[in-house]
Amino acid sequence: MKYPTIGLLPLYLKLYDDTVPSTRQRIETFYKTIAAEFEKRHITVLTSPICRIQEEFETAITTFERSGADAIVTLHLAYSPSLESAESLARTALPIIVCDTTPTFSYGPEQDPAELMYNHGIHGVQDLCNLLIRHGKAFQIEVGHWEHSDILDRVAMKVQSAAMASHLRKANVGLIGEPFTGMGDFYVPASQLKQTIGIETKVLDLKHFQELIALITDNEMAQEEEQDRRRFVFENLDQDVYRRSLRVGLAVKKWIEAEGLSAFSFNFVNVNRAAGFETVPFLQATKMMAAGIGYAGEGDVLTAALVAALSLASPDTSFTEMFCPDWEHNSIYLSHMGEMNYRLSADKPQLLEMDYHYSDAENPVFAVGRFRPGDFLLVNLAPVGGNTYRLIIAPAEMLDVPEQDNMAKRVHGWFRPSLPIADFLASYSKYGGTHHLALTYGASIPLIEAFGQMMGWETVIIDAA
Repeated sequence: MKYPTIGLLPLYLKLYDDTVPSTRQRIETFYKTIAAEFEKRHITVLTSPICRIQEEFETAITTFERSGADAIVTLHLAYSPSLESAESLARTALPIIVCDTTPTFSYGPEQDPAELMYNHGIHGVQDLCNLLIRHGKAFQIEVGHWEHSDILDRVAMKVQSAAMASHLRKANVGLIGEPFTGMGDFYVPASQLKQTIGIETKVLDLKHFQELIALITDNEMAQEEEQDRRRFVFENLDQDVYRRSLRVGLAVKKWIEAEGLSAFSFNFVNVNRAAGFETVPFLQATKMMAAGIGYAGEGDVLTAALVAALSLASPDTSFTEMFCPDWEHNSIYLSHMGEMNYRLSADKPQLLEMDYHYSDAENPVFAVGRFRPGDFLLVNLAPVGGNTYRLIIAPAEMLDVPEQDNMAKRVHGWFRPSLPIADFLASYSKYGGTHHLALTYGASIPLIEAFGQMMGWETVIIDAA
């Protein structure tokens, strides 16, 4: 597993090296202590020699960038004049997380005055933050004692947000067919996605896809079926129909792996015999989401990339749509044609043959299940004009269905937002929320909110609190 990576930037003052060099040993020990604490929290730490002057800061930041850091975490080891570091930090595209802490917990009247040399970094933080604001450079800040508060856990969470942002900016999203004609809310041209976010769109080459199908072996099919029989319920399923979906799905998987895709999407209307598809790869979409690959329907590259970024923080993430309001019970019905992260099913999902008639492809197999009850977050990334986006977050509860469920042969679930559904739906549309979105269990609002902020988006929380 690849952990998030930070460049831990140590800020210090050259004057102290010139006048009181004896302090350096303890200063460096504290820097190493904080680096080790982050590594305990499953963060890969890139370290640097103590930085004091502009050239040293430039060298450290450039090294962090070239080494693949997801963020820079600053650590003031004493006062450090901001003009030595601010321009270099303002220029980097990496998110900045300020870790404002000191080695000593108590600094009251009884403290040894000599401790001042090791515990006065806070006014260096104030100096730097003012300059970052004046340079227009966004930053996150967490404050507290490293050992007697949860500051390092909070910083680690922000590092996870930074890793999500890095993942999204580097996303390679595969597209089968074209975005669904007339669906305007999620649609952003591929060139604009590249320019504004960094998302690269890779359209499936149909000739190459036929070559991939021809490479599928009976042994691969048998191994995948063995795994599917552990994942899903097989009851009265036509083996030929299943194997058709299996063969197409494995070819899609080979394409994803060969292209190094972080997400993919297909427009079911474009999945047809002319394109070389026996059937529609609904089942593979279900399995790829469970494996951490992003997905969205109808050729929606933007939401597919969002699902991939969220999956980095929580594997219990899925693409979905809000379908029907249940006014009587103050809940909303979630569903989609044939795709869900099967990890999220309340019970073992079942494989069924779909009566498919939207193109000339043969009937596919798909997995049906009901989203498991519990707290989760709805997350939507909405294009809002001016080459920018709005991230919408809404806490909600997925409801249990202890008795009759006439939707059991569909991908489905009912959720209750924190607001009455009329107020929730009004707010969602006032903010421009699209009809494609993600749901995620296990991720927190602060985590996703910081992710949006690091992307430079307006971030909105629809909550009763």
